[in-house]
Amino acid sequence: MEIELLPDSLATQALLLTCAFVLSGVVGLERELRQKSAGARTHILVGMGSALFTLVSAYGFAHLIGGDVILDPSRIAAQIVSGIGFIGAGVIFVRQNIVSGLTTAGSIWVTAAVGMACGAGMPLIAALTVVFYLLAVTLVTWLARKIPKHGRTHRLVVRYRDGQGILRDVLTAASELGYEAGLNSTKRRVTEADGAVVDARMSFSRTQHLPPDELHQRLSELDGVLEVRAIQQDHD
Repeated sequence: MEIELLPDSLATQALLLTCAFVLSGVVGLERELRQKSAGARTHILVGMGSALFTLVSAYGFAHLIGGDVILDPSRIAAQIVSGIGFIGAGVIFVRQNIVSGLTTAGSIWVTAAVGMACGAGMPLIAALTVVFYLLAVTLVTWLARKIPKHGRTHRLVVRYRDGQGILRDVLTAASELGYEAGLNSTKRRVTEADGAVVDARMSFSRTQHLPPDELHQRLSELDGVLEVRAIQQDHD
């Protein structure tokens, strides 16, 4: 068996692998800026690995092709599609019935496809995919947040003075407005200005649509409540 260390297609292969590195890095840097668990390094490795698998499938066995040997380059690509799900599943977490990491898992999936496209000799369509990805996580996300959602759950952080029964008043006020309130977590700390305070992460849900400003204002007016702020609902 003859192995050609410097094949004629080496420059093409190196260029396609470089494209996978750059485009995967762009997706990873976006995740890095949002301080997600899977950042630039993870996405670059996924993209380059997918590209290399595809290049091996397309070019690596060319010397074996003969009259009795037929190769199907799509077989390795199909295995990449099924195998990348294990990495994506590892960044999805569920806390207090809140799912996070879905967008990062999707970005890993897209990065694998970008790497495969580069490896298959389609760098322009891979670059277009990255452009669409950036639009999806910026412009589309902004538009989605502008759409009113009936019956949505509002998640707030309520800061109040500890030891004065304020949490009971918060639950009562929410109930009077027709909300079902749930306490997700609490964090107690001592400040110089207000003494012992508690930051309570809470969920408020109701079947009928009600502007969140009314709930926010009602809770802010309670004696002992120092601050009420919304939690950014992000499933990245």
